[in-house]
Amino acid sequence: MTDPGRANAIIATQSKWVNGTVLHYCFFTSDHFAVPKVPAGAVRDAFAKWKALGIGLDFQEVSQLSEAEVRIGYSEEDGSSASQVGRDVLKVPTAEPTTVYGWDLTSKYGSGTALHELGHVFGLEHEHQNPFAGITWHEEAVYASLGAPPNRWNRQTTFHNILEKLTPQQVQGSQWDPDSIMEYEFEPGLIAVPKQYETNGLIPPGTLSAGDKQWVLKWYPPMPAAVPTLQPFQPAVLDLAAGQQMDVAIKPTASRKYNIETKGPSDAVLVLFEDVNGTPRYLSGDDDSGEERNAGISYKLLRGRSYIAKVRLVHPQGHPARRR
Repeated sequence: MTDPGRANAIIATQSKWVNGTVLHYCFFTSDHFAVPKVPAGAVRDAFAKWKALGIGLDFQEVSQLSEAEVRIGYSEEDGSSASQVGRDVLKVPTAEPTTVYGWDLTSKYGSGTALHELGHVFGLEHEHQNPFAGITWHEEAVYASLGAPPNRWNRQTTFHNILEKLTPQQVQGSQWDPDSIMEYEFEPGLIAVPKQYETNGLIPPGTLSAGDKQWVLKWYPPMPAAVPTLQPFQPAVLDLAAGQQMDVAIKPTASRKYNIETKGPSDAVLVLFEDVNGTPRYLSGDDDSGEERNAGISYKLLRGRSYIAKVRLVHPQGHPARRR
């Protein structure tokens, strides 16, 4: 049985990428989800605004859907904008979009939508589902509003996206941020409490709030200029708290298969990249969260090339994480 503290830590960090990941994105160019030039530009601008915060994630546009972790579609016919959250994009078949926009992205509201859906891509959840928000809903009014155009959501979708509360372990803060880019806009009459929103509705500014910037930089701080080098057969002991990360360089002196693994009771995500002209290229990864084993990668490394192993600690299980 997974102990409660361990399960909570897993829930809180399970959707986040390891810091320093390069997310490749691609736009659909044909068929139902083809993205026109103008909304594609708006999404590129949204990526630039997130990157301008100095976060450790990087973004590269590619021309082939098969090369992209993030595949962006557009359909005003469907009239809905949505995205998978964090690493869940990796579960989507490569012929399908991970992120879809359903309306004009050049207006103030549309610009906020572009930022909002990318927030999901980075692992951020809806702010109005924060269990600390203290929101009480006029539930039937919410179902009626979201069931009408442009959303046309059924009751299950509305519950999942609006009324269902996240667990306290799924949010990275204790306060509700009504100005968050992850907050929806709500018309008057949907929120019963706090009372000011019942009369006036809730209209967030549609920009990155101070809280958004604080939390995304907490999870994805700027990358260090240099990382220590891991030596063969010499364990490296890392003292990390839940959610923290350590990177190590690997410079093999012989071309052969190497085993890179964690040791001890900690839950961790372990990812291996090759450093190609200063850009990390994903090779392999493993996540032992919630399992009675250790994360491990077996991979052939080539002499003369440079590699980076990244370890993000999910739950320390009461001990420093020992990595080798």
